[in-house]
Amino acid sequence: MPGNTLGTVFRVTTYGESHGPALGAVIDGCPPGLKLSEDDFAQAMKRRRPGDNAFDSPRREEDRVRLLSGVLDGLTMGTPIGLSIENRDADSRPYGVLERVFRPGHGDITYFSKYGRYDHRGGGRASARETAARVAAGVVASRIVGPLGITVRAFTVELGGVRVRRFAPEEASHNPLSCPDAEASKTMARVLEESRLSGDSVGGIVEARIIGCPAGLGEPVFDKLDADLAKAFMSVGAVKGVEIGEGFGAARLRGSQNNDPITPGGFASNRSGGILAGISNGDEIVMRAAVKPIPSIHKHQDTVDRDLQPFALRLDGRFDVCAIPRILPVLEAMALLVITDHYLRWKAQCGADGYFYGFRGPPGSSL
Repeated sequence: MPGNTLGTVFRVTTYGESHGPALGAVIDGCPPGLKLSEDDFAQAMKRRRPGDNAFDSPRREEDRVRLLSGVLDGLTMGTPIGLSIENRDADSRPYGVLERVFRPGHGDITYFSKYGRYDHRGGGRASARETAARVAAGVVASRIVGPLGITVRAFTVELGGVRVRRFAPEEASHNPLSCPDAEASKTMARVLEESRLSGDSVGGIVEARIIGCPAGLGEPVFDKLDADLAKAFMSVGAVKGVEIGEGFGAARLRGSQNNDPITPGGFASNRSGGILAGISNGDEIVMRAAVKPIPSIHKHQDTVDRDLQPFALRLDGRFDVCAIPRILPVLEAMALLVITDHYLRWKAQCGADGYFYGFRGPPGSSL
């Protein structure tokens, strides 16, 4: 089963299933000498793990990360880092019916079409549980780019059809949905509760901002920075669409409206979302991801079994009402993995001294 690895220089391979003994990641390309301990993962894993509010799956997982290799005396060795996260609260009993029945909106039927079998126990590799390994890998990436001043933060900007009317980043720290609009967050919470009581689920939109990214990251053709970021976001199971900067809104503008004016002090606007021609321009990178409703719901749904016979399905498992807000640290981690990979690629090609040309361009340029 290929396709489990992300990155070129900083390479992350995840493994494991939702109801298997454990899941985790192998990280290759991490520089030596970085401080890293198992305790460093606790905060990020806590943000992603289920069971912390009424809208999460009631599955209780400690999500303690074990370092299996690549670290000695609290420092990375430059060798592959092995991470393991045990599954301690998996309950496969409610999923027995799915051994021969396909869930609408889920990957059971496409896995079966490709492999002739699928893991019905909570979705296997298609489960959101797999993203725990991505969040852990993102912690390692942050040890590389964090000292450069690069951070990533994601916000809930729409949920269940409720959109933010104002964007106050500091407000996101004061509500469980990480929403930058206090009033909108209250309405979102009511929508989540209504969906939970009705046995249904909702989707939303997440905005991720990469702060402090210098100019010069990204390869200008097939490995554009925005292309790799979009792929990383789209690789998260619940994400069905990605836009960067003005995104789809740019299609409704004239060139004179969409272009960001360049001044001696920098760009006067940021409709490009911090990326031009596949290369970061030094501005904040702004992305938005459309997150679909959780497909596993407590309502009757029409489907078929393996023999293509009609089946009325109603699930009794443990499910989230919405992938948000637990998906926020996942998307932050995916952005960190891509930025880290492109930083190390830039360093290998353009200079080991860590000097970025930045906005003003190389010495002697007209900028």
